[in-house]
Amino acid sequence: MFTSQTSSFQDSIDVEERDDFDSEEIAGYSQKHLLNCYYTIYLYQGTRLTLIDSSLPSEAEPELQTYISRRLGKGALLGGMGNIATVELSIPEQAVGCYCCLLEHARSPEQPDADGNGYVICFMGGSEKGLNMFRLELDKYVQGLHSSLQTPELQNLETEVRPYLSRWFEESVMHIYRVVQLVQGNIGFLLHAALSHTLVELHNSDERTKADVSRFIKAAGLPGLSQHDTATASLCPAISEDAPCDLIIDCSTSPPTLSNTVSNRFCDDWTQAFLNAAERCNPFLLRQILENFKLKAIQDMNNLKRFVRQAEMSHYALFRCCLFLQGCGNGDVLLQNARAEHSDLPEACSIIGVLEEFLREQARARAQA
Repeated sequence: MFTSQTSSFQDSIDVEERDDFDSEEIAGYSQKHLLNCYYTIYLYQGTRLTLIDSSLPSEAEPELQTYISRRLGKGALLGGMGNIATVELSIPEQAVGCYCCLLEHARSPEQPDADGNGYVICFMGGSEKGLNMFRLELDKYVQGLHSSLQTPELQNLETEVRPYLSRWFEESVMHIYRVVQLVQGNIGFLLHAALSHTLVELHNSDERTKADVSRFIKAAGLPGLSQHDTATASLCPAISEDAPCDLIIDCSTSPPTLSNTVSNRFCDDWTQAFLNAAERCNPFLLRQILENFKLKAIQDMNNLKRFVRQAEMSHYALFRCCLFLQGCGNGDVLLQNARAEHSDLPEACSIIGVLEEFLREQARARAQA
């Protein structure tokens, strides 16, 4: 049982050694140079595409326009929904991931049935698989253009639209990398804060850093409990008498100083994987590792809930549950979330109380050893 558990955990961490992000695509990454990223924006009227602006080489843009026209003709681009595919263009990478989205004009009272007119936004960089991991971020980023695309003339092209489009990769893809670079070997504390719904406060930092950390915490957290607005405020006092303090990151020093730090073996074991991917400056691999981290935590959470149900009827199952918590290295977080989920089930809460006492005894034994 525990051999397979350890093997599964190591497989999750070792994604960097076998995943296809760690192939030819990574060869171009380095600390000084990431990868070539491009953007293009077209005006779409009826069935006609008109180029507004593009960072592609002049020989590559017509190839992209042909591809987009073909997609539009097939009805493959729906308003407001990004589409990601691999395109072959006359650029150094030849084949590149391409995100496309049609932003439709608001329908006027005079033409309530008008459809299909608007702007087509294209972002190119990395691979199709890599961009797919950031689809939600890309969709949100494109929606941020709505207020700037009010008239076909786009008089604000140079002052607003072009700078915004130029930053798509930095703003939509690189935030995880920036967070790992910020805290470096302390990333385990952020991972633990995300799983345990601990508030993270940043002092003496800029707004982008605050946004980056917030997005990282949201991406690393367990779904369900963490999606409620009041989770952070209400979970901690209800779960334990020793409610955790906020994690504080003071950016006035370099590297930043972290206070009220809490971690566990599970989170610490993932630290090196994040550092290795950050050293390669590979945001796609970082996202894959983050998703694997969260998936492993969810799997362990589901295992614990199953053991708790079984332990209500079997002392042997309770024993197995203790062994599982001892081996997974994430017992404190799992029990915290389990107690919140089972707050209205007295028998389950009683089992969780026994398991919490077991972990406290284990901690005391380690401290005295």
